[in-house]
Amino acid sequence: MSRPNILWICTDQQRWDTLSGLGFAGARTPHLDRLADQGVAFTRAYTQSPICTPSRASFLTGMYPIAHQVQRNGNVGFPSHLKLVPRVFQESGYRTGLIGKLHLSAAQDMIEKRPTEDGYDEFYWSQHPGPDWPDGHDYQDWLAERGVDIREAYKPSNDIVSHPVDAEHSQVAWAMDRALGFMGSKDDDRPWMLSINLYDPHPPFDPPKEWYERFDPAEMPAPIFAPSDLEHHKKLSGVDQQTQRPVDPTLVPVEPAGRISHDTPPDHYDVGRIRAAYAAMIAQIDDMVGKLVAWLDETGQRNDTLILFMSDHGEMLGDHGLLYKGCRFYEGLVHVPMIASMPGRVREGLRSDALVELVDLPATLCEAASLSPPQQNQGLSLWPLLTGETDAAHHKDYVLSEYHDALRSPGFVGSRGTMYFDGRYKIAVYHDQGTGELFDLETDPDELNDLWDDPDHAALRADLVLKHFSAMMMVSGAGPERIADY
Repeated sequence: MSRPNILWICTDQQRWDTLSGLGFAGARTPHLDRLADQGVAFTRAYTQSPICTPSRASFLTGMYPIAHQVQRNGNVGFPSHLKLVPRVFQESGYRTGLIGKLHLSAAQDMIEKRPTEDGYDEFYWSQHPGPDWPDGHDYQDWLAERGVDIREAYKPSNDIVSHPVDAEHSQVAWAMDRALGFMGSKDDDRPWMLSINLYDPHPPFDPPKEWYERFDPAEMPAPIFAPSDLEHHKKLSGVDQQTQRPVDPTLVPVEPAGRISHDTPPDHYDVGRIRAAYAAMIAQIDDMVGKLVAWLDETGQRNDTLILFMSDHGEMLGDHGLLYKGCRFYEGLVHVPMIASMPGRVREGLRSDALVELVDLPATLCEAASLSPPQQNQGLSLWPLLTGETDAAHHKDYVLSEYHDALRSPGFVGSRGTMYFDGRYKIAVYHDQGTGELFDLETDPDELNDLWDDPDHAALRADLVLKHFSAMMMVSGAGPERIADY
């Protein structure tokens, strides 16, 4: 088989329960549903970190955060000794491109410093725009060509939901325009790998108004919440989380919202409006996916292209009284959507309940193209599962996720937390606080009954702590490649 093209679409901060084809109320994703029908949808895919940079470092290197050590957002740079999977494809003769965010190092009101030999031939970089962005932000330049003043459009809003630009000038429209230009190149007949790293549906919640108006806030599903959540959070009050004062999300606010920013949610908010905006942002992405797939069909490239759709991590969205993200390991944060499709090669119409991880993606993509993954790789290829060579119901016995001083904000302490989930029991250990959480997702799928301090589950907790510790040690990394006996 000839080497496939790779269309790799990664959203930012998209929860797992946002695909209408998997039965989730409030979502409208007909094109992603169709893509899932034409491929494999994973119902239990997990991120290696609930934060952008460590997660992206994992699914671009094939290493767990404890091994690659790129744990923080806002790093000065990316380590030069780590090899990114696009570099593997570039070295093998692929034409490679990135559209959107990379976020392997600092990108706050600055153009991100590219890693050494990152592997991208074409690089159209963009984070979420703001009024102080310097030149070199590709989406900003694209808007300027169309007569849109990005500094005026994206000036700070005093509302948790805003509409800075229309759909025609949105970042999603920019990404699709750049993608069609890359895929439609007539000057190069090499196979290609294109990464589209969208910023949506990451906060701020700012979909184009015409998309937002398609969703009724009153019809949005309610967050997972019980009054006991507020008391439970006192146990974790010293653990980093962007929502520093959990609130009852079922109450409509009766006082003005607190300070709103990219990383500081308000103290009071209308969760229906937020969820409607979030669903609208995903619906616009879905529309983009549909148009890109249609273009591949029209140009005869669909059967030659492996499409991968996933997200780097989730969003609390009011669950347990929290917004945004932090050192927590609830399903809304660590459980992500993932779809793979390639007619004629990848199984079609399959819903796999296997435990899988984002760290598995480099090995998967490399095997699909008959390439060897980077020497540092720790992930397990999904390609045999995708093609029917192995059981679709099982891939791994457990999944891991971790947080280590990943975010910086007033009041944060640089928390260290890790998670082990075996498909039924989830244990999270907050190492700097000497405490943790234990949930039985078979009997408590909403994670409302913490068993950590339950004496009837003490033996189970001890067993899981040992398994968790052993699993983390097995992926902690062994340093440079060994080339001699001593």
